[in-house]
Amino acid sequence: MKNLRSVSVARNRMTGSVPDGFGSCLLLRSIDLGDNSFSGSIPGDFKELSLCGYLSLRGNAFSGEVPEWIGEMRGLETLDLSNNGLTGQVPKSIGNLQSLKMLNFSGNGFTGNLPESMASCTKLLTLDVSRNSLSGWLPLVKSPLFALAEVSVQSLQVLDLSHNAFSGEITDAVAGLTSLRVLNLANNSLRGPIPAAVGELKTCASLDLSYNKLNGSIPWEIGGAVSLKELVLERNFLIGKIPTSIENCSMLTTLILSQNRLSGQIPGAVAKLTNLQTVDLSFNNLTGTLPKQLANLANLFSFNLSHNNLQGELPAGAAVIVIGVISITVLNLRVRSSESRDAAAIAFSAGDEFSHSQTTDANSGKLVMFSGEPDFSSGAHALLNKDCELGRGGFGAVYQTVLRDGHSVAIKKLTVSSLVKSQEDFEREVKKLGKIKHQNLVELEGYYWTPSLQLLIYEFVSGGSLYKHLHEGSGGNFLSWNERFNVILGTAKALAHLHHSNIIHYNIKSTNVLLDSYGEPKVGDFGLARLLPMLDRYVLSSKIQSALGYMAPEFACKTVKITEKCDVYGFGILVLEIVTGKRPVEYMEDDVVVLCDMVRGALEEGRVEECIDERLQGKFPAEEAIPVMKLGLICTSQVPSNRPDMGEVVNILELIRCPSEGQEELG
Repeated sequence: MKNLRSVSVARNRMTGSVPDGFGSCLLLRSIDLGDNSFSGSIPGDFKELSLCGYLSLRGNAFSGEVPEWIGEMRGLETLDLSNNGLTGQVPKSIGNLQSLKMLNFSGNGFTGNLPESMASCTKLLTLDVSRNSLSGWLPLVKSPLFALAEVSVQSLQVLDLSHNAFSGEITDAVAGLTSLRVLNLANNSLRGPIPAAVGELKTCASLDLSYNKLNGSIPWEIGGAVSLKELVLERNFLIGKIPTSIENCSMLTTLILSQNRLSGQIPGAVAKLTNLQTVDLSFNNLTGTLPKQLANLANLFSFNLSHNNLQGELPAGAAVIVIGVISITVLNLRVRSSESRDAAAIAFSAGDEFSHSQTTDANSGKLVMFSGEPDFSSGAHALLNKDCELGRGGFGAVYQTVLRDGHSVAIKKLTVSSLVKSQEDFEREVKKLGKIKHQNLVELEGYYWTPSLQLLIYEFVSGGSLYKHLHEGSGGNFLSWNERFNVILGTAKALAHLHHSNIIHYNIKSTNVLLDSYGEPKVGDFGLARLLPMLDRYVLSSKIQSALGYMAPEFACKTVKITEKCDVYGFGILVLEIVTGKRPVEYMEDDVVVLCDMVRGALEEGRVEECIDERLQGKFPAEEAIPVMKLGLICTSQVPSNRPDMGEVVNILELIRCPSEGQEELG
């Protein structure tokens, strides 16, 4: 096989270590082992393959560090090690790969900063190191790495540093990325203003700076980025007005500026962006009336203005908007009634403050979708295909179905119909739940009602439940420490958001935490107790027997008020389950092991590190894992008042992830 030029076994179910022997195939130009379940370290004899131009090990369970000898594979143009369990720092020898065009290290557990030697990779077109634990100053800050005189500023097209712990500011050096098409710096700890230099990104189609700590105003110069199709700046501390120069970004299809502190009116310039499909300006301090020109946005399918201070009448052309919009949310929009409103405009600003489409039929019941027209032409019972059952819980069974347009949804059939509220109360509560939006919550998309059958229609989350990832994985398919920490933090943020909305989950457990295709957690089944007023704590307890081990002790005491602190208790148990890989209650042959008691005992005896999931093989930062377990124990305090609230939990977790930054802030 010494004349072998190419090897591909991608997308199979192969397991175990990669066998020796590749190093003797010196003429190999391409190796693709992607999307299997290979484990162990990167094979050492790969270093002999100096002619290899393509190496993909993506989507496996490789572990350990990337060896320094990787720099000896000088022929590499594509190096894809994404979605494995690799740890340690990115080796300095990467800088020796001067033919490299695509480098993808995303979805691993890399730490530290990127090596400055990468400045030598002057042919690089794509760099993706997202979803790691990289930290330090943003590479865009310092020379020579991406200062960018040295790094092929004429060639870099995709730069994705998202979902890490980079800090510092975005500097004017970003203007040097003259060929950039995608810049994603989301979910880091970046501070300071957005530099005016972003306007120099003439070829950039996607700019995502969301979920950072950026402040100041959106620069007027943003209008210079004329190729933008996606602009996502949500969840920062941006102030000031939306610049009218945005009208120059005529190709924009997505504009998301939510969860900032923007003020002033929505400029008419937005209405000139006729390609817009998704607009989210929610959770700001916007005032004034809606521009009449918004009727020009015929391509919209999602338009969210909720939680602002808008007022006045809807534009006369609102009917045009409604016809073209699949999902439109105008919560807290104070609208004066107008006798001239037609039926479509009334649907837009209905008294229940929620736009929806519905069908009502004596035979099929009432079907309401919060986003778009109902598309279940076969009738509701056809949705409940037992072959597509995803699982069962205390409140009902869940099925997957695909709408006519190819959109997958999850259907929950409530099995407690005799306890459900009246139709009026049921619909009111469901619509409230439908308004709860957060990236870590499973979205409720609609419902179906008859007196004998109630269905809840949720977004479909493709990655399966956290329980399956923790307890039913096979071979090397298990969650890395970084993935576990992200699940813990995302779940905490979801619960904090629910509690802020005065909703108690009541049923926190690993089967109710789902993972999407990127490994991001989404909490489901929230707020169901609001639909069932006849459930007292004893009935509720019987309905969530599968949550044994997660239930707060106050459920057993009729004189103690049930508060959001019962969710904190369940979250604490979930944290311990994620870190240890053990179920809340383990039944042995002649013993029952209660997880929180086991961890608490190990902590008191100074051997808490022994409790951490052995599948991690010691590849975890003890300075994170141990404080996280201690936090889990604090959340499981027997006294509800001794448990932190979920907002405090989120802050503590962020301090655990970035201790030096937190201490600096506290000081």
